[in-house]
Amino acid sequence: MENEIRKLTYCDLGFIDYEEAWKLQKKILNRRLAGEVDDLFFLLEHPHTYTLGKVADRSNLLLTQEQLTERGIKVYDIDRGGDITYHGPGQIVGYPIIDLKKWKEDTHAYLRNLEQLIINVCKKYGLEAERKEGLTGVWIEDRKIAAIGIKVSRWITMHGFAFNINTDLSLFGGIIPCGIKDKEVTSLQKETGIKYDVEDIKKDLLEEFVRIFDYRHHTEIDRSRFINSIKEFERAEHE
Repeated sequence: MENEIRKLTYCDLGFIDYEEAWKLQKKILNRRLAGEVDDLFFLLEHPHTYTLGKVADRSNLLLTQEQLTERGIKVYDIDRGGDITYHGPGQIVGYPIIDLKKWKEDTHAYLRNLEQLIINVCKKYGLEAERKEGLTGVWIEDRKIAAIGIKVSRWITMHGFAFNINTDLSLFGGIIPCGIKDKEVTSLQKETGIKYDVEDIKKDLLEEFVRIFDYRHHTEIDRSRFINSIKEFERAEHE
């Protein structure tokens, strides 16, 4: 596999509803399984959303349905690993849909590389981020700056990471993040006192992702063109 030239397509999905992005991931995963597309990497932001993984304890969701509705927060039970987390504006979410058979058939190595991606970007902004033994994600001391939860199907990945940039951290107060009661959450803005342009951070994440996962070639496609290509493919399938 080391001599094979692996190709990556990157798409910035901008601000997108969680369910829409989830459905898109599943479509792309199936096409990647069929070998119809190259590896893909999405970066995006979601509106206020809580997601519960396959092993989540629902008691870690602290708000009533009425409170959720009042605050405009959607809740989804999803097919990734991990417990409950928050997604929202000012948080960059990354969804790599890549074939690990072409890289390493090792989900632990994949998770550690996603953590290293965030650690390296934090370092660019003067922050010493780290892993914590026995806990997935990226931390600054005892404060979690990025959550990671994935699904791997026949060595194709989906879901990914959530990196707090200018996130309204008060929204984490409606849950016990990742089911961990004795740790805080933080953001790039909280740690540095600076509000960042998320587009700049996306560029850093893409650059590091390409380097860490050893892609020699990557191409970028805009959201509208990408969505249109998916629709055209689906129309062709039904003809």
